[in-house]
Amino acid sequence: METAVQAQTGARERILTSSYDLFLARGVRAVGVNEIIAAAGVAKASFYSHFPSKDDLVLAFFERRESVFTVGYLTAESQRRADTPRDQLMAIFEIFDEWFHTPGFTGCPYIRALLENGPGQPLGAASLAYIEETRTNVRDAATLMGLTDPDDFAYCWLVILQGAIVSGVGIDPDSAARIRTLGEMLISLHTPAL
Repeated sequence: METAVQAQTGARERILTSSYDLFLARGVRAVGVNEIIAAAGVAKASFYSHFPSKDDLVLAFFERRESVFTVGYLTAESQRRADTPRDQLMAIFEIFDEWFHTPGFTGCPYIRALLENGPGQPLGAASLAYIEETRTNVRDAATLMGLTDPDDFAYCWLVILQGAIVSGVGIDPDSAARIRTLGEMLISLHTPAL
């Protein structure tokens, strides 16, 4: 027999799981609370007991996405494919190429939420925080690689990756493979002269 705690946990997880797929497919703005409630099979009161607002649910979605995709897939896969920080960064282009060719690819939910909400809104600010964390990780890799101006490198690296993602959504699914050369050039540009 299910306890009240298990039922509550189950409802929260159903809400988060249902919204995860909906948010990925259509973005956070296009998906309404009533649609999530119906997809999760929960009562409205149950939804609001777990997530006082839709923004709270979106923030939980962001956390889940970072855990599942960024850390659990992208970072883990780049480390599996390569041993050095340089090669791990370059592996991102191959991983992105595979991601962009996945049926139903809809881009990055953080970029999408930032564009939908703007940087001054809570969800836009949360998206920016994720992007900043990614930039910090790239800067750390650049420092380990001994590159000049790791801050500039990380900023430019993210511009390249974000451009590839945006281009990959319906414009050019081969964009990651196309810009790999730009990644190599950026590393060369920041490599100290011998």
